[in-house]
Amino acid sequence: MDDLSWETTDSAIDYTCPGFDVRRDEVTLPDGTDTDYHYVDETPAVVILPFTPDGDVVVIEEWRQAVGRVNRGLPAGSVEADDADLTVAARRELREETGYEAGELAHLCTVEPTNGIANSVHHHFVARNCTPTAETDLDFNESIRVDTADYDTLLAAAVDGDLRDGRAVLALSQFELRRAAGVEPSATR
Repeated sequence: MDDLSWETTDSAIDYTCPGFDVRRDEVTLPDGTDTDYHYVDETPAVVILPFTPDGDVVVIEEWRQAVGRVNRGLPAGSVEADDADLTVAARRELREETGYEAGELAHLCTVEPTNGIANSVHHHFVARNCTPTAETDLDFNESIRVDTADYDTLLAAAVDGDLRDGRAVLALSQFELRRAAGVEPSATR
């Protein structure tokens, strides 16, 4: 036990909605204080940085109610209980949200993007040789437009702050950091 650890004495869901729950933990702090702590409880997710054979990136434009605008980002979605592994989820989400299939898929990184307010875990993948093969199959609450973008232009938008989707910015940043270090994600088919 770390001396910073909190002890969870009880846990319950206070609110449920499509996509996530709000969980309340009863905790004892290191100084002995008893209190409660609320956070977003959601299933793990996959985020895909998909490249076409000519090096463009398949992007999505999606209405985001929380910020009240269309947001440009990358395909992403929840890992389902029956997914055999994370690559199954990544391939499914890419296909469902964009209609593209990946020729190769490689793990890029795993992060906890908002661990102060959520237990979210996002598994980022790089997909290569992505080609359109099917129609999209969107969830009832997804409003998505599919497009492609020049990689350098998309990267510049991330650097300039014009690309504001955190998952997309993180994927591009990690991809660039690995390229600069000479560490390419290893592909699986």
